[in-house]
Amino acid sequence: MRDDMQQDFDTLVPGTGSGSRRTALQLMLGAGYAAAAAPVLAQAAIRTPAEGLVAGTVHIEAQDFQVPAYRAAPAGRTGLPVVLVVQEIFGVHDYIADVCRRLAHAGYLAIAPELYARHGDPRQYTETARLMSELVAKVPDAQVLSDLDATVRWADVNGGSLDKVGITGFCWGGRIAWLYAAHGPVKAGVAWYGRLVGTSGSLTPNHPIDVAAQLKAPVLGLYGGADSGIPQETVEQMKAALAKGSAAAQGSQFVVYPDAPHAFHADYRPSFRKEAAEDGWRRLLDWFKRHGVA
Repeated sequence: MRDDMQQDFDTLVPGTGSGSRRTALQLMLGAGYAAAAAPVLAQAAIRTPAEGLVAGTVHIEAQDFQVPAYRAAPAGRTGLPVVLVVQEIFGVHDYIADVCRRLAHAGYLAIAPELYARHGDPRQYTETARLMSELVAKVPDAQVLSDLDATVRWADVNGGSLDKVGITGFCWGGRIAWLYAAHGPVKAGVAWYGRLVGTSGSLTPNHPIDVAAQLKAPVLGLYGGADSGIPQETVEQMKAALAKGSAAAQGSQFVVYPDAPHAFHADYRPSFRKEAAEDGWRRLLDWFKRHGVA
């Protein structure tokens, strides 16, 4: 089981019996969440309205494949700043779509491509371990980065501005946000508790620490001090690697919330920490504005 996937698995809270598991699963499916994400609903998840927005599914041509994506943007506007939103391991479920709508209300064209789409549908999995081993583990980083490139091109001809592109991602997507900041045409990135180190393989040849010095855009890392799967020593290692790198690398920053666990922004999970999530969101908006995305 890959380390970055394990983080989403570790934040899940098992049900106390088959009945409670079935009930939680039904709640999750009814809310548009991946089946494997159940049972995690600790409270009513945040629901951001779509009034005043153009929001819904679009398809992006990427290497002869139509990648589905959730897009939200202010209605009737063009030349918009663009934010790529990168999913958790559970795919582009309601939480990720809601993040897109929040960004759209802040004036962005926000788009979250289904980066597993070539390999399967995460909504069909009822067990997180199987989701990880049978689907997520088969998704190559090279394909993910290429699909994000295609997403930027789509945004350029669908109301977005190539001069103002940023990226944010959560856990699995947080790692990708770091990688894309070293690869793609973005002005800034925000990585929410993405793993920084890991074992390299044919599908995952590099991890954020391996590309830290080559960042093309500064990244704001938002991490939890109580995250049992991302040791603080790895944050310190990343800081040291950034300090020896490019101007964008040296301009990157970390904010660590001492008492926050992994997935503290995920409002549908027991790991949600309102104060840290809201502070991180304010910092995200400020970071994008400061670095020319807004």
